Amino acid sequence: MVFKLNSPVYSTELQRKEGETILYINYLGAPIIPSIADSAEVMGRVIDALIDNPEVSRVILVQQRNYNYPFEQISILLEIAQLYTYLLKQERILSPEKLSLFSGLDFVPAELSYLVSLLRQDPASCYLELSKRIAVYKKNPQSTHVNSYVSMLIRFRELLVKTKLISSSLEVIDTYAVGDRKVYYSIFRPDILPNFTFTRLVAQIPENAELIDQYQVKSGFEDVPVMILKTEGDSKYLYHIMPPEYSLSEEHHYLLNLGKNVLIEYQPKSEEFVDSEKVRSLFFNVARDLLSELSQNKRIPLNYRELNALAKILVRQTIGFGLVEVLLFDDNLQDVFINSPVGQNYIFVRHAKHGDCVTNILPSYEDADSWASKLRLQSGRPLDEANPILDTDIFFGNIRARVAAIQRPLSPTGIAYALRRHREDPWTLPLFVNNKMINSFTAGLMSFLIDGNRTMLIAGTRSSGKTSLLGSVMLEVIPSVRTLVIEDTLELPVDSLRKLGYNIQRMKVRSALLESTTEVEAAEGIRASLRLGDSALIVGEVRSSEAKALYEAMRVGALANLVAGTIHGANPYGVFDRVVNDLVVPVTSFKATDIIAVANPIRTPDGLHYKKRVTQIAEVRKHWTKDPADEKGFVDLVKYNVEKDELEPTDDLMNGDSEIIKEIAGNVKGWAGNWDAVWDNIILRGKIKQEIVDISKKMQMPSIMESKFNALSNDMFHRISEKVTREVGLPVSERVFPEWRSWLMNTVKKI
Repeated sequence: MVFKLNSPVYSTELQRKEGETILYINYLGAPIIPSIADSAEVMGRVIDALIDNPEVSRVILVQQRNYNYPFEQISILLEIAQLYTYLLKQERILSPEKLSLFSGLDFVPAELSYLVSLLRQDPASCYLELSKRIAVYKKNPQSTHVNSYVSMLIRFRELLVKTKLISSSLEVIDTYAVGDRKVYYSIFRPDILPNFTFTRLVAQIPENAELIDQYQVKSGFEDVPVMILKTEGDSKYLYHIMPPEYSLSEEHHYLLNLGKNVLIEYQPKSEEFVDSEKVRSLFFNVARDLLSELSQNKRIPLNYRELNALAKILVRQTIGFGLVEVLLFDDNLQDVFINSPVGQNYIFVRHAKHGDCVTNILPSYEDADSWASKLRLQSGRPLDEANPILDTDIFFGNIRARVAAIQRPLSPTGIAYALRRHREDPWTLPLFVNNKMINSFTAGLMSFLIDGNRTMLIAGTRSSGKTSLLGSVMLEVIPSVRTLVIEDTLELPVDSLRKLGYNIQRMKVRSALLESTTEVEAAEGIRASLRLGDSALIVGEVRSSEAKALYEAMRVGALANLVAGTIHGANPYGVFDRVVNDLVVPVTSFKATDIIAVANPIRTPDGLHYKKRVTQIAEVRKHWTKDPADEKGFVDLVKYNVEKDELEPTDDLMNGDSEIIKEIAGNVKGWAGNWDAVWDNIILRGKIKQEIVDISKKMQMPSIMESKFNALSNDMFHRISEKVTREVGLPVSERVFPEWRSWLMNTVKKI
């Protein structure tokens, strides 16, 4: 809130931020709702302020709700203000010298004063009055004084017609009567935003917008409507959201304003933000009690649902991240981008179905700065001119998101954010089969390789799905196997896996972007993991000096279980180049990598959308000495066919020419030298993943593709495989699959 509750009504304040000059006019306590379109008094007051402050680019009328008029609308009023100033100071039409020219016309001073005043408050009516008087005076007997006065009025009208306000309305303006302000309704349409936030929201739907999709976002106590719109001339869709903050009654706005003024007096300490869930729970209870007390004192009734909804809004608008949180509730969104200069760029989002979209949300400088302070407190990491990059994560409820923030001098126009939303439940291989990122055969192959305790790097570009795929890999690890997870930003679904009964330990290490902090270096974290017992090791991203420690551990055989991580690279050789040349890992050490899975976004032919796909899985052979590309050190096991939009097994794999798979088979009784048995097991695993997808669709039960059921299915698969192996010597698919499917159908019936 710019003004205090006791600030004088109609007082003004200028704020200059990031190239914008914003004029605030106080309407707290005013007897009317401020509207330039509806009220001549409000229009006149705004134009008076623009006369004194011609550099203003935006006007906000402050009341229980803020009424924001952007530059496109204010520039129209600036023309009127400039014309008013010109008439008085250049033409000097009300000066004694000018009026003396019409000394024989006693009505002129009052009439001109009326017309000039009308120009400030109602330019359309001013135009109509000018036209009326010019027509009347031309019919009367001519005199020198009358002709001169008519010439002045014509000059006045000509200048007025040159303004955009009148010129754009000439075709319809004559259909309006003097004082009819409907002519302004399509011109002056403010963004209406709550007084407890400065982030703006364009509630109006653009004219001629085509509705592409619509749905409701579940966010606790409120359902938030979302529309996907196509507007003419824009290649991006419009993501139009209407959060509850912007559709509250005046009384509810009043309660929230009072509540926020109380809560902002309390400044949480950094140690309180360590447990964000705890502090949110505390603030929610305080906010609910406070609003309940305020509603009783102000005699504004609130039912249980309204009280909880308002408390939730108050929490996210004080210690939370405002409308960004509402966006993150939408599980269709993958990324949220807030570009600098904040306040002049709408938020962009990346939608799972509709690709890149622009939203109807325009964030404010105040909110963006507030978010930066909260991120510093929560992460314990700096964000300032000496450290202009911050990588961290935010949690609220079941929502997890990675946040990258940059500021000056790296971002010369101020702070900017990129948020990557993580799925509330971990991705699973069946889910990836369902959305065609992989096919069922590739899911079976990955399951086989994971059980074979291989070292696996998942490579790809940004937004290719690397981290999500790594999360699904973690789900394939047998829950009883201890898993250590090393991350600098907490993106992997460790908490979800722990709830599913996985034996898992997370380690948070220093970001590669920081030179010094209290956090432990990633390389030291990896070395520490070797002292924590026999475990599978998951590295969130291999990006810096920890690569050496990781490869040292793999080379000496310190890790006997699965080792997996993500890395940036568009193909296997790109991974080799990054590890050896950028991260300075010895060439021969790189051979400790067994498998490289590459995920990359595939653009659609129109160039407007993309789909995430695993494009190849390659094994790294061990015979080469210098360059794996020249010495055929990379052998594809599956390769993406762009025409079929499908991963296909290569001849090398189908013919049994995979050294890694042979090595896995060599350690299993009955598989050594028996390629048919190995192939049968890969096909069996893929068949199980596909069956889950098929039954899920057939019975309309998407939940069986999720992590909880995936963990149950994997456990049952291993139990049945063990039983069949004891009986016939091998886990043959003709025995395992029917038993597993019988379990599946019986279990599904009980859900």
